Amino acid sequence: MDEQRVVNKSMQPVKQGRPLGIVIAAVFTILAGLAEVVTGFTHNFFGITTSSITLFTYSSAVIGVCYVAAGLLILTMKKWAAALAMALLGADIVGRVVLVLTGLYPTDSLKNTLSIIAGTIIVAIVALYIGWKWKSFR
Repeated sequence: MDEQRVVNKSMQPVKQGRPLGIVIAAVFTILAGLAEVVTGFTHNFFGITTSSITLFTYSSAVIGVCYVAAGLLILTMKKWAAALAMALLGADIVGRVVLVLTGLYPTDSLKNTLSIIAGTIIVAIVALYIGWKWKSFR
């Protein structure tokens, strides 16, 4: 585990690992990104259906890879990596919006519509959380 050193009041170095919240956010981001990639290729995820058009398949896979990469970058605990992760999460949001606006992500059912809204909100929350925990990164 990558650790950073801080100094306590007695000037003795103290090892400090990754904050649990950041680890949870990163692992969730990686798993959600993998689910996004799988959904792009299978066009079905817990009853949510997606377009089987090739452009959607690859677009969804790229969005999922951005999500996975963001999670891996967050785990490095480096500020430059966290900034890049937030940019990738932003690209994820833009990609989702583009899929909906171009009609590649079907919104013909309430379940699909709510899933794209919820998924996009979750991505935004992760990005905001990383920004909120900015001081934890070095």
